[in-house]
Amino acid sequence: MVPSHEPPKSQSPGGSGFTLRLKIFYAALFITLGVQLPFLPVWFAARGLDASEIGLALAIPMLVRALAIPVATRVADRHDALRAVIVTLTAAGLAGYCVLGLAAGFTMITAAYALASAAYAPVMMLTDAYALRGLARRGRTYGPVRLWGSAAFIVASFGAGLLLDVLAPGDLIWLIVAAMGLATIASLGLSPIDSRKRPATAVAGSARALWRDPAFIAVVVAASFVQSSHALYYGFSTIDWQAAGYDGGVIGALWALGVIAEIALFALSARLPSTITPLAILLVGAAGAVVRWSVMATAPPANLLPVLQCLHALSFGATHLGALALVARMAPPGLGATAQGYFAVALGVTMAVATALAGVLYGRFGSGAYAAMAVLAAAGGLCALAAKRLGK
Repeated sequence: MVPSHEPPKSQSPGGSGFTLRLKIFYAALFITLGVQLPFLPVWFAARGLDASEIGLALAIPMLVRALAIPVATRVADRHDALRAVIVTLTAAGLAGYCVLGLAAGFTMITAAYALASAAYAPVMMLTDAYALRGLARRGRTYGPVRLWGSAAFIVASFGAGLLLDVLAPGDLIWLIVAAMGLATIASLGLSPIDSRKRPATAVAGSARALWRDPAFIAVVVAASFVQSSHALYYGFSTIDWQAAGYDGGVIGALWALGVIAEIALFALSARLPSTITPLAILLVGAAGAVVRWSVMATAPPANLLPVLQCLHALSFGATHLGALALVARMAPPGLGATAQGYFAVALGVTMAVATALAGVLYGRFGSGAYAAMAVLAAAGGLCALAAKRLGK
């Protein structure tokens, strides 16, 4: 299954080199994410932020990213400069995280994190657009390449979990800075992809047309709701598990287990029969999220947590694959990055609201706040069903 509007092409002679460099960059990029996602809230707490402030500190940069992503993706499409924009923003992200490491106080920390996020966040969507275009032209599929990012996430989250027991929480930020440095170096090794420029007026007209497509809107809203239902998990699961008495190694292992399940799905995605449509995959992801968060809301015993973590393959992995494929198929030629950018904006706004709400709900209800995440995922599933009807 190739998540693109372009048909698969025969494998080019440079396909192996392109794929290897892309795998290395995905790995480097996700080492940063593997440290940041589980443990940045711990660093916030070490800096004196309470639960509500952590929720806001995580949410406000998401709104900033919603402004930065469409600018970056449109520049990349207009100038056919995916690789150049990726390299520039990765280096800017490194500088932003260095500033964050030196910040103190809620206002300065939030501002510095917003700056770093404005550079780092577009890199994810741009890399996916770069990968989809380059791999399709070389007759290769996305999932088996993207899984290297997930594998690196496991190593980083588990390793940072172990370091959490020996490293002062206030020093965790420098692990993120070091990882971002690796990503900056790896971005320089990305191979150029063939140019396919279109007139700027044609690009602008096609881009506006996307927002007049109700099926596209329904898909974007559906995927945004399901992915945003992870807000409580991303922002507060480590803190919640620490409060329950789990040590850093166990917490790192739980995060890693979820991503191992995700990797398994990515590895198998190229072998899925064509009868399983991207929309069906998206619906499966929504269903997995509803089940996962409904059970998490009951404060499940320790022996059930590994099973729930395996549902990450559905709640995140299936949702990601289904949404990415649908958005790519709906994108007009030459506007793959722009379409992914629009999706990222919708996801960023939704995730920001969900994260801010998660901080308030977790402060009041603890793990019971996962029930609200289950409702959000269910709303995403209903939007996916609406997209199916609109698509017809």
